[in-house]
Amino acid sequence: MTRPILIIEDDADISESLKYNFEREGLAAVTAPTGEAGLSAALNEREPPRLIILDLMLPGMSGIELCRRLRREPATRRTPIIMLTAKASESDRVTGLDLGADDYITKPFSVRELLARVRAVMRRADETMGKTYEDDHLLIDFDDIRVACEGVKIKLTNKEFTLLSVLARSADRVVTRQQLLDSVWGYSYYGDARTLDVHIRRLRQKLDKCGDCIETVVGVGYRFVGCTSQVAADGQSN
Repeated sequence: MTRPILIIEDDADISESLKYNFEREGLAAVTAPTGEAGLSAALNEREPPRLIILDLMLPGMSGIELCRRLRREPATRRTPIIMLTAKASESDRVTGLDLGADDYITKPFSVRELLARVRAVMRRADETMGKTYEDDHLLIDFDDIRVACEGVKIKLTNKEFTLLSVLARSADRVVTRQQLLDSVWGYSYYGDARTLDVHIRRLRQKLDKCGDCIETVVGVGYRFVGCTSQVAADGQSN
């Protein structure tokens, strides 16, 4: 069974147009006109969505609240979400992305661009399925969204986990700042590039003894080097 794209949008013309264009591209799609209906469809065990297109301005439960609910539910915490809204300010984009959305597109929009975003987000999601990174000290379970340092569970936000995942999947290779912004925030992100540095700093702090697994490559980006030697060296120096 092909998992559908779930379109949660109260404007019938937009939702039906998106459904038509997705199906023309060979992607199954279903629609929901309210936040409550969208939540029910997202949690449908017989037809779980592969990706969710979520309008922020919904009657009843707002898109913001629905996004929070979806990220708390085990069944949908890893389901990619692209927010669709008329709100175009930087603060609105940051709020949506920090809630756990994978990308953000404003109305009016190009259907071709949205299709490209959908393919990119699904490709990134497919790359993380069913994989695990583990060294002598650090465990990253991409499938279960779980991180532990020396057996101690580390609680990360969705954005922090995605950032760590992108770096870990490219272990020992430099990932440029632009590549990280594209992969984690989406290529529509035009905010302050220092956001990346802030997230890296917070991620290192949360990883505690395993924080040195992320190496700064000055002027270029960051590299994941693992924790096999770093934690041991720290222990010897204490």
